[in-house]
Amino acid sequence: MKIILAYSSKEGLLEEYKKREGRNVPEEEIPRDFFAEGDSPETIKAIIEALRSKGHNVIGMEANELMSHTFEKFYPDLVFNIAEGMFGDFRESYVPMLCEKHNIPYTGSDPLTLSICLNKARAKEILSYYLIPNATFKVFYPLEEVYLQNFEFPAIVKPVSEGSSKGIFNDSVVDNLQMARKKIRENLLKYNQPVILEKFLKGDEYTIAVWGNGDEIEVLPIVSINYATLPEGAQPIYSYEAKWIWDKRDNPLEIFQCPARITPVLKERIEEVVREAYQVLQIKDWCRIDVRLDESGIPNILELNPLPGILPNPEDNSCFPKAARTAGFSYAGMLNRVVEIATKRHGLIT
Repeated sequence: MKIILAYSSKEGLLEEYKKREGRNVPEEEIPRDFFAEGDSPETIKAIIEALRSKGHNVIGMEANELMSHTFEKFYPDLVFNIAEGMFGDFRESYVPMLCEKHNIPYTGSDPLTLSICLNKARAKEILSYYLIPNATFKVFYPLEEVYLQNFEFPAIVKPVSEGSSKGIFNDSVVDNLQMARKKIRENLLKYNQPVILEKFLKGDEYTIAVWGNGDEIEVLPIVSINYATLPEGAQPIYSYEAKWIWDKRDNPLEIFQCPARITPVLKERIEEVVREAYQVLQIKDWCRIDVRLDESGIPNILELNPLPGILPNPEDNSCFPKAARTAGFSYAGMLNRVVEIATKRHGLIT
């Protein structure tokens, strides 16, 4: 099978940023978290090698304006999509939209689902409509007054359409109205997009890898997150610092446990809520879903990641591969399983 791996490298995102903001932007003025979602050469190479291990003819390509021309020259049987993009709510939808225009099958969710899941507020509105538990929230927009009334603290402030802990720092948890207003204004200015304020849930947190479609959805072993292993004084959140600064390959944080040591009852409740969220948001092929317990022990959906991180090195603490390894899949086995799931959905295999 001819496969194009469509990716967004850190270098490619930097190039996109400079095109938008001006090529002479000093590197030191670019916020350190802006390219967190970009893939490293190591990851891109590992994915290509993993897909080739099953005999596929694979090439990798930066998801930029040249991709449409590549589709015409190297018409693939499948696009393996991990491209994040840089700007806007539809940045993750660029590759699927191109694929649909060229009638090319691709892995993962469609443009609408990707854009909804990227926008935390839109996703939470749909979850709320279907009575799927998620934290109380309020959204604030650029050029509008930050008006807060009767919001329950503590709370957490996030850019509405980012991932990989981009925009979520140790000081993103706020304890009162004054702290919240200050942090919201800072985020509106820095990220130039709406900002979401969410009630901070104090219970345990889990991340869950899910794959499949229709009646064949499978929940992989649950990963628990132990925030007690963070440095002293750190907030119990998987912040940018926790993900990219404190957690180092040569000294990884012992923050994750898979499978999670939880009761059968809690396991069933978590699996039920993630299945419901997966279905109502019409996610396809695979997704990583973050869940946190509220004060009553009820699993709440935090975020849905239909383009999950897939770092190849176990010391990098990438959670979808961690869950897949626990389920008995090698890195190559995991990625080729996603190919099988997608090709079956597209009718390429039965």
